[in-house]
Amino acid sequence: MDTTQLLKGVLDLAVLAVLRDDDGYGYDILRRLRTAGLTEIGDASVYGTLRRLFAAGYLTTYVVPSEEGPHRKYYALNPAGRTQLKQGGDVWREFASTMNTLLRERA
Repeated sequence: MDTTQLLKGVLDLAVLAVLRDDDGYGYDILRRLRTAGLTEIGDASVYGTLRRLFAAGYLTTYVVPSEEGPHRKYYALNPAGRTQLKQGGDVWREFASTMNTLLRERA
């Protein structure tokens, strides 16, 4: 099964989830998503999602100077983002439970 379409539907929630405990910059967030198992995710998708979540009011940003390269723009969840993560997580768990029930093999 091609997971590309599934990933499009949950990428916002996945990005919010990886920012739950630690702020991060674009490449760091991409690395965390891939380490978590979303290996097919593209960098353009993550950067577009970050811009969209920021525009929606779910993230704040700040810049950290770097001595090794360009400054890094960090993203952090704000209260609206935490609320969105909670609500999105509830919807996801209910959806996944329904799908698990539908897909359960009969003995």
